[in-house]
Parts: sequence; C-alpha cells; structure tokens
Amino acid sequence: MLCSGNPKYTLLAPNYGTCQSESMFAQELVLKQRTRILHVLCSSGSAEQLERVLDILLARGALIWEDYQCLQVPGSTLHARVRQLLDLVYTKGADTCESFLTALMQVLPEVLGAGLNFSRCWSNLGKAEESTSLQTLLTQRPSLVSKLKENVDGALEVLLECGNFTAEDCNEVQLPIHTPSQQARRLLDHVRSKGEPAANVLLQYIQEKQESESSLNLESSTPTKEFLKYQKKLRSSLSAQSRFLSTYGGTSHMSLDDIYTDGQLELPHNCAGAHGALELEDIVGVVGTVNEEADTVLVSGDAGSGKSTLLQRLHLLWARGVALKEFLLLFPFSCRRLNSEHKKLSVQELLFQHCCWPDREQEEIFQFILDHPHLIIFTFDGFDELKQSFSDEHRVCCPTQGAPVPILLFNLLQGYLMKGVRKVLTSRPEAIGPMMKKHLRKEVLLKGFSPIGIDRFVKKQHRDPTVAVKVLESLQTNTALLGLCHSPVLCWIVSQCHKELLGCGEGRPKTLTDVYVMILQHFLQHRSPLKTTGGSCWLQENLETVSRLGQLAFNGIEKSCYVFTDTELETSHVTENDISRGFLIQSNMSSTQSKCYEFLHMTMQCFFAALYIVLSNKTDLLITHKIFEEQDRRGTGQNNTCFRACLASADQRERVLEGEVIAAEKKNLQITATFVSGLLSQRHQELWHHCCLSPVMEKKVRQVVKCLYKGMQKHFKSIPQPVEGEKKSMHAMPGFVWLIKCIYELQEHKLAKDVMNKLEVDHLKLTYCNIGPVECTALTYVLQHLRNPVGLQLDNNSVGDVGVEQLLPCMHICHSLYLRNNNITDEGIRKLIAKVIQCDNFQKIALFNNKLTDACAQHFSHLLKTKQNFLSLRLGNNNITAEGAKQLAEGLEGNHSLQFLGLWGNRIGDVGAKALASALESSKTLVWLSLVGNGVGSAGACALSKMIKNCSSLEELWLTENCITRQGVEFLIEALEQNTHVKSVWLKKNCLSLEEVEEMTQRESRLIF
Repeated sequence: MLCSGNPKYTLLAPNYGTCQSESMFAQELVLKQRTRILHVLCSSGSAEQLERVLDILLARGALIWEDYQCLQVPGSTLHARVRQLLDLVYTKGADTCESFLTALMQVLPEVLGAGLNFSRCWSNLGKAEESTSLQTLLTQRPSLVSKLKENVDGALEVLLECGNFTAEDCNEVQLPIHTPSQQARRLLDHVRSKGEPAANVLLQYIQEKQESESSLNLESSTPTKEFLKYQKKLRSSLSAQSRFLSTYGGTSHMSLDDIYTDGQLELPHNCAGAHGALELEDIVGVVGTVNEEADTVLVSGDAGSGKSTLLQRLHLLWARGVALKEFLLLFPFSCRRLNSEHKKLSVQELLFQHCCWPDREQEEIFQFILDHPHLIIFTFDGFDELKQSFSDEHRVCCPTQGAPVPILLFNLLQGYLMKGVRKVLTSRPEAIGPMMKKHLRKEVLLKGFSPIGIDRFVKKQHRDPTVAVKVLESLQTNTALLGLCHSPVLCWIVSQCHKELLGCGEGRPKTLTDVYVMILQHFLQHRSPLKTTGGSCWLQENLETVSRLGQLAFNGIEKSCYVFTDTELETSHVTENDISRGFLIQSNMSSTQSKCYEFLHMTMQCFFAALYIVLSNKTDLLITHKIFEEQDRRGTGQNNTCFRACLASADQRERVLEGEVIAAEKKNLQITATFVSGLLSQRHQELWHHCCLSPVMEKKVRQVVKCLYKGMQKHFKSIPQPVEGEKKSMHAMPGFVWLIKCIYELQEHKLAKDVMNKLEVDHLKLTYCNIGPVECTALTYVLQHLRNPVGLQLDNNSVGDVGVEQLLPCMHICHSLYLRNNNITDEGIRKLIAKVIQCDNFQKIALFNNKLTDACAQHFSHLLKTKQNFLSLRLGNNNITAEGAKQLAEGLEGNHSLQFLGLWGNRIGDVGAKALASALESSKTLVWLSLVGNGVGSAGACALSKMIKNCSSLEELWLTENCITRQGVEFLIEALEQNTHVKSVWLKKNCLSLEEVEEMTQRESRLIF
C-alpha cells in the first residue's frame, strides 16, 4: 500500500513484502519524486547532505569511482549536481535506486520520516571483501569522513612526511572555501589517486589517532581541580551580573526573577518544522538547524524586543546550573563594549580579560577549552551595534594569535576560530546580510510579548493588583497602545507611567512618539530637584536638560556611538543634574577604567536625537530633509553621511568627502526619523509653542510632509504594469512600511488621503515584512483612504489577534484578506468576522497555518449564511475537526455564492467529509474544494461522490494524502461518469497499489494519482 506521511516532506514507498517489487518501485519512485528529492537535498543551500549520500553510495558499491568523479565537475551548481545524480541512479537500474533512497533515509531521517523502508540494502552492508586499503577508503567512506574532518592537518602532515603528498596536494585539500567535511572528502579523493601506499599510510594514521585520542580522553575528559575552581568563579561572576535587570537602567535594582517574562520565540516561516513557539533552551537545541557545519545561532528581533534581557536570563540560568547543563563554561560578550576595545587580542585574552580571569593555571584551563569546544558556549549581544561591518576578508585561525577585536569576532562567528564552540548572537535582523547568514547554524526570531505576556509583565511590574488591573483595562480600551506593548521596552514605559496613563483622559497615547513623550514627562517631573508647575510648561522648564541630552544623542547617532565618556558629555555640556534625571545610566559596556554612560535604551537615544533635530535652532534645516530622503534610498552609499554632510562646519563636510567619518546605522536613523515625524505632529505642537520659533517649526513640518509624500510616490512609480489578463499588484519595497509608520506618527489625515489617492492597484502584498500590531495600526491609518477596494496580503508576518483588531477600520476597503501564518486564534476571528459581515466589498479570506480550532467554525458559518457575495474561504493547516466541519456545513447549506473552499491539513475525517458533501451537494457555484491531508477514507469518498454527481459547477476536487482505498475510488469513478464538467480529482498518496493506480488511470483520465 501507499501510506500517507508528512504532507510536505515524506517520500512514500510501498510495502509489498518482496525485494524484487521494492527494487522495481524504487526506480519508479526516484522518477516520480524527482522534484521532491531535489528540494530535500538542495533546500539548505549546503552540499553536505548530497556529499553524505555520495559517501554511502560509494561505500556500498552503488556508484563506482568514475561515477563519483563525473559528479564533481568544478563550477556546477548544487541543483545541477543533484539532477545529474538522479539521472545516473535511474539509468543504473532498480538496485541502485533502492540504495540511493536508503542512503537518503540514512542522511535525512528527520525530514523523510518513516515512509521509506528498504531493508535489503542494509543487509548488504559490510559484506564486501576489503582486500585492499583502497577498497576500505570506499567501503568505509562515511565513517572515515567523520573521523578525518577534525584531523585533516595531521593527516596531511603524515602524508607529506612519507612522500605520498606534495605541498601542492596539501594546498588543494586545505582550500579555505571548503568546510572540514569537504576537506576530508578531498583528502580521501587525493589519497585514492595516489594508490595503495598512500591509502595504507592514511588508514594507519587514523588508527593511531583513534588509539591516542581514546587514551587522551580518559585523562582529559574529566575537568581538573583548577578548571572546576574557574567554573565556580565564572558562575559566581555571571550570577552577580545577571541577578538584577540590566536593561532600562536596571530599574531600581529589580530582580530579574521578579520581572522576567518570556517573549515569543519562533523559527523563520521558511524553516522546516517552523510550527509553534520555542522554549528558551531550544535556542541552542537541534530544532530549526539548517547548517550542521556551522556553530553560530542568531537570535534576531527589533529594537526593544527583549534580546538583551533574554540573554541575561540564559546567563543567570546557566550560572545556577538549571539550564544549558551540557555546557561547562559560558562566556558572555557585549558588542557595544567590544567597540571600545582598540588593541589587538587573542582568543585567550578576549575570554579571560572580558569575562572572568582565572586565579591560576590559565594555560591549563584554556587548553581544556581548546580540547573540548563542544562543552563551551559564547554569547554576543548586540551584533548590530558593532561599528565595523561584517567581513570575511581576513582569516585568523590560531586562538593565540592577536588580532583586532572585530576581525577576531568575525572569525569566531564563521568557525575559523574555536570551531565546535556554540556561539549565540543577538541582532536586529537588518544587520545580518547574506554573507553572514551562510555561517549561521540556525536563526531564532524574538517577537516580543504575546497578549498573555503583556498581562504577566504588567502584573509583575505592579505589586498592587488594583493598579495592575486598571493599567490592563486601560490597555484593552486602547488597542493602538496595546499593540505597542507587544514590544517589551514600550510595555515597560507604559508600566512606569501608569499614573500619567490612567489620568490622561481623551489625550491618551496611541502613537510610538506619544509613549516616549509620556516617559519624558514622567522622568522630568518625578526626578526633578525643583517642583514643576505641571501642565504643558514642563518641557519649557526642562528645555536646557532636554537640549543637552538631545545633542549628546544626536552626536552619538551620527558616529554610531552608544557609550559616552566624560569628554563626550562635556562636549555636549551635559551636567550631573542632567544625568540624575534617569535617561542616562552608568555603563558597564566600556573596557576603559573611566566612568562611562549610555542611554537607558537605544530607542531612547533615537528619541532624544529626534528632540534635538526638532527643538534646536542650531541644526541645519537640511537634516530634517536628509534623514527622510536618505532612508528611502536603496543601493547607494550616500546615506552613510546623512548627518555630517549637513553640519555647518566646512571642515566636517570635507572629512565626510574623504570618507573618514563612520557611517550611521540606517535602522537607528529610521527610528530617529519616525520620532521626528511624531514630534512634529499637531498632537505635540502645544509643547513646542514656547520652546522654538513657530516659522522654523512650520518649515520643518512642511519638509517632513513633502519628503513622506515624495517617498510614497517613488514606491508607487516602481509598480510594474500588469501582465495582460492579470490584476495590478504592488509588492512592498523595504522602506514602504517605514514610510507608512512615519505618516501615522505625524497624524496628518490630509497627507494620508493625498498619498493613497494616487495608489491604483488591485492587490497590495506585504508578505515577510515583519508586520505586527503596531504596523497594522499604521497601515489602517493610510489604507482607509484608498479610493478603490484592494486585496491585502499579509502572509508570514506577526499580526496576531491584536493586529487583526487594528486592521478592522480598513476592512471596508478590502475585497480580500490573506493572513497565512500569523498566530491568529479563534478570538481574533470572532472580531474579524463581526466586522467584515458589514463590509459589502469583502469576498475572500485565507488563514492557512494559524491557531484556529472548531470554535472559529461558528463564526465562519455565520459569515457564509449572511454574505451571499462571499467567494473564497481557505482554512488550511489549522486544528479543525469533524465538529468544526459540521458547523461550516450549516453555513454552506444557506450560502449560494462560495466558489473556493480549502481545508487542507486539518482533521475532519469521514464524518466531516460527509457533512460538507451533504451541504455542498446542491451548490451551483462551488468550483474548487480541497480536503488534502484530512484523514478522509472510502466512506468520505462515497459521500463526496454524491456531491460530484449533483454539483454541476465543480471543476477540481483535491483528496491527496488521505486514506482512500479502491472502494472509495470506485465511487468517485461512478460519479465522474455522470458529471463531465469536473476537470480533475487529485488522489495522490492514498492507500492504493501501483496496479490499482494504473488500472484506474486508464478507466478515468481525470483521476490524478
């Protein structure tokens, strides 16, 4: 029988019980599953899986050496090599195909599952006569690669001494572009070309190496007394550093245990197995691994998403011995602090000087680290804050060799240094380019707080339950602010300012800038040595402090500087009184002995830089224009000088032209520009009334409006003309969402209306754009001004239930909504359906791969009964069972418009299929129905056959990956004889033999197997 497996990845195989039939089927399977096999072997982008399959095929004799050489053509792409291999094994016949599929199972068992089971090949292993060393190189190739990949240098040295290899041979093997496994394979290939003597030398070396390592492991695997003392000291140091919350200025020495709240950890949407939330220790676990050769795990998230606090939690749990127990030592690093390290360091100096100094036996401890890299973990916080861009031009391979710290770091992350040590790196996603990504073991996304996380965090912040309840109630009535609170740093600000929040009445905050103005007022009024008068004069009374801190922040942003020395504070005339206000905190990120300061969060520095731009009359007016114009440019280097080129000093302009000034980071400039938009809005102009000249402010507002308008027009002009017969679509460019957020912060309805009046598209695509609740609020603000209805595609984002609620005001202008893979639950659907039922234009919705259950079915049933112009409902890969299908069926019975119904990957079974078939039997509009992967058997197929007979509009029925037997297909064939309008019924991967498939294909060509 053909048995169903994982619908995405499982390769299916029969179980006839005879080796001959298995072999015959194997050849057919290689042909039919060619596309899937190609995807499986190429999806990671690494050739390692292909090479491991080739190792096994060589070892078993399924390929001869000449075959292998033909597959090693220099310059061939990975896809081309896999296609060539598939052609080769197919032409070699059934036995070779069987060996190939079994090798594939051995290399990728977690991907292919239990669908392949070719036992005969395994019985042949080890039977070949190993009469020569050359034969051993082939038959034992997989294990030899594993043994050699960490010992290539030693093997080459022995081969060179014995005269079997030349220096040129060694250089070819050791090319730095090859991974250790690839170098091991090249070594085996070269040895084979040198003949039996070289093979003897290599095998003898491997045997001696194993014996010596076995003996050495007995002596060195147990940590020494001094090592254990150092481990205890490191744990104690890390525990002391991590016990109190270090972000947001330590917030009055708040215990991390008391305040820490888990954020949402996920794998990227395109990662195999990217379903469900991850636990903290999954960061270093095997789930989500895409490159087993790499050591570096990336934790990426936007500014304020909680990356530093997450690492601090990991450090504390390791120090207590309750997490990451497999690692004996953990070395934490801050990239912000590494920026201030200007001298050359070796790895040993980096570890001991920046983390914890051993009291004794430094060399012994470091040697243990070198000998046991798999027991060590490094963490690097804030990779996006490094001043030097990532580069792989300079190689450092020796752990005792000194090098500039950025080069040292880059070589550590790439694995040229301390290979085998696990490295965990945090960064904002835009700082990680393709060059860096190829060195990642995996990526984990930190999405900030879930709605439950917000609730927990606020309750932890307020020991008084009454206050916590009031804050949460206020958030629930202000969904724009609730959306902002998904960012931990904003949730903290809101919690700090609960009195202002609860007493603000109609002027409650709803934009990002509103929240930061609220924390500005809170700190200035509560930490001022003088009693303030309140009202709108609080800013005027503290204008000098704000201006000085703003200049410091502005100077830092332009130089990518986040840690400030006394000299830099003096340059901006920052006083002790300014420091006491709480926006600056003493930094532990500097490697110097002098006292240094930093803003309590990166976003706070951007906010003060924006205050300086808005309030100061010293800044060139061109800066307001530049920070918007440059952030919307792509592919130019001009944005590197957006601040300095506008400064009044001619000397500074000259230095920019000479390229001496460090580039400001684009993302920080975008955040700054977003705050500038918000600060210039009408909502805050009363604050500036007594602080700066009205004509200057008005001019800055006009500049921002003009820049945002031009930026949006630039995006609209880039929309290509549609292909004939297709609708016009706009794919969002990188800066599009940012521009929309700026328009929302500015709160200029006229600008939003003028901009969107110019947009004429049928479909707006914003997939993979990191859209969360905050972005949904901004999108709604501008999209509601569209003249004509659009299809809004937000697949593969982080919209969630709060984001859905934020989108409701623009549903009247949407004819279709695509929210695949967005963590939406039944509660979000309840609110969405209640709204779209009232929207005449709304006709289509797609919610594949969310968190929907049977509870959502009653809402869709109501939608189907109510809207008689509704066309398409797609609910694939959720958790809908037969009960949910029954409720949908109630709505379908009263609907006379639905054309497309997709329930792929749910669990409706025969009972659910019967209910749907009965409801759709009299439909005159249904064109397409998908019940793929729903556990539908022959009883369900029988019910669906009755629907086929009576549903005159039906064209396609998808029943792939179910449990339908011959009996069920007979019912379908009989129904198709009575309905010639149906174009195809898909039945791949059901319980049918090859003979049954061939027979039924001949009887009914519309059945697709």
